[in-house]
Amino acid sequence: MRKTGKHIVSKVLPGSIAEELEIEPGDELVSVSGKEIEDILDYHYLMNDEYVELLIRKPNGEEWELEIEKEYEDDIGIEFENGLMDNYRSCHNKCIFCFIDQMPKGMRDTLYFKDDDSRLSFLQGNYVTLTNMSDHDIDRIVYYHMEPMNISFQTMNPDLRCKMLHNRFAGEALKKVDRFYEAGIHMNGQIVLCKGVNDGAELDFSIRELIKYLPYLQSVSVVPVGLSKYRDGLFPLEPFEKEDAKKVLDLIHGWQKKAYQEYGIHFVHASDEWYILAEQPFPPAEQYDGYLQLENGVGMMRLLLDEVKEEIENRTGDDRKHTVSLATGLLAAPVIQRIADQLCEKYPNVTIHIYPIVNEFFGEKITVSGLLTGQDLKKQLTGKELGKQLLLPCNILRTGYDVFLDDVTVGELEKSLQVNINIVKSSGRALIEALLLETETIEHSYTDEVNKYE
Repeated sequence: MRKTGKHIVSKVLPGSIAEELEIEPGDELVSVSGKEIEDILDYHYLMNDEYVELLIRKPNGEEWELEIEKEYEDDIGIEFENGLMDNYRSCHNKCIFCFIDQMPKGMRDTLYFKDDDSRLSFLQGNYVTLTNMSDHDIDRIVYYHMEPMNISFQTMNPDLRCKMLHNRFAGEALKKVDRFYEAGIHMNGQIVLCKGVNDGAELDFSIRELIKYLPYLQSVSVVPVGLSKYRDGLFPLEPFEKEDAKKVLDLIHGWQKKAYQEYGIHFVHASDEWYILAEQPFPPAEQYDGYLQLENGVGMMRLLLDEVKEEIENRTGDDRKHTVSLATGLLAAPVIQRIADQLCEKYPNVTIHIYPIVNEFFGEKITVSGLLTGQDLKKQLTGKELGKQLLLPCNILRTGYDVFLDDVTVGELEKSLQVNINIVKSSGRALIEALLLETETIEHSYTDEVNKYE
C-alpha cells in the first residue's frame, strides 16, 4: 500500500457514536481495526462491521484505542478535512471537447479543476477516462466491488481516442474495461459526440464494440459536445444542426431496436438535447431502461412530463389567483411552457411567465439551465413581470451553495430584481407545487412584504 497522509477529523455529528467517544475536530484517525487507511474507500469498507477498533491520535500526540460495537452499516458520525481522505486526482488529458478549457479567466479556482478520479465515479457518479487509473486502482475497484463505474468512452477506435483525448495512452486504456467485465463490475458509459469526429460511422462502430460488454455495461449515453464562445486556439468544432440530430437519433434508435430484441434492454440512449434539436418527441418512459443516466441528461424531460401529467390529473383545480415566473435555459423552455399551459387549464386565474434565458456569458450555443449565470439572469429579467415569486431550477446553483457560476448569490439577485426567489427541486410535483405557490421559499437575504407585481 502506498504511503498515505494524515486523516484529520473536521466535524463530529451531534448525538453520534463519535461524540459519545469524545472524538473531536482536529483528531487524527490513524487506523481502523489495525489497518492503515489509504482513502475513503478503505474507511467505508472497514467501518462496515459490527465491531471495529479505532486508533485516534490527539493533537497533543496522545493516542486512544477505541472499541466500537454497532450495527453493521452504522456510521459513527465523523467527517474529514479531505472528503476523499486522499488527494483528488486531476485529469491530464487535453480533450478536444473539454468544457473547462472553454471557460473565461477570472472565475473561482474550483471551476478549473478537472477531476478524473475513479473513486468519485463510484461515490458521486462522475465519469472517468481510465487514463488516470493504475493497476493498483483497478485491483481495489475489483476487491471492493465498486460499482457502477462510469466511463467516458468517446470512441472505441483506439487511434481516434488518442487524438480526441490528446493522450497517446488513451487507446490502450480501453483494455481496462475488460478487467471490469471479467470481474463482473457494472458500468455505465458516455460518448461526447463531436461533429465530423466521432459521429456517423465512428459512432456506429463504437456502439457495436460497446454492446459486447453487456450485461455488465448497463447503458451508454450519447450527448452533444457543449461549445462556449471561448474557443480561441482550441480544436475547431462545429455545433450540431437539426438534420445532424435526426441522423444521430436514427442511428441510436436502430441500435436500441437491435439491443432490445437480443438483450431485453435498449442499452444506448440519446440525451434530451438531441430530441429537442431534431424537433422529435421524447421516447416513452420504458425506453429509458429505468433512467440509468438521468443525471447525464438522458430522460430528464420525459420523466418530468410524466410526473407533471400525473400530478395535474390528480388535481381538480380552483380559482386561486396569482402571478409567478420561471427562468430557465433555452433548451428546456419549450417543455416548461407546455407544462405551464397545461396547469393553467385547471387554474385559469394563475398567470405563469416562462422566461428563456440566453447564455451571453458562455455563448448562445450553450442552452442548458445548469450553465446560466447570475449576471445573465439579472440583465435579462430586469424590468420583466416576475410576479410574487421567481422560480429557478435547482441545477442552476453550485451544489450545496446559494451561488451561481459567476459567484453572484441568490440573495444578490433577489435584491437586484426585487422579488423572492424559489429554487425548485427536479421533480414534477415540486415544479407544480412551486408554480402554484404551495411551497415555502428558502430565506436568502431579500424579502418583500408587498410584492409590487402582485
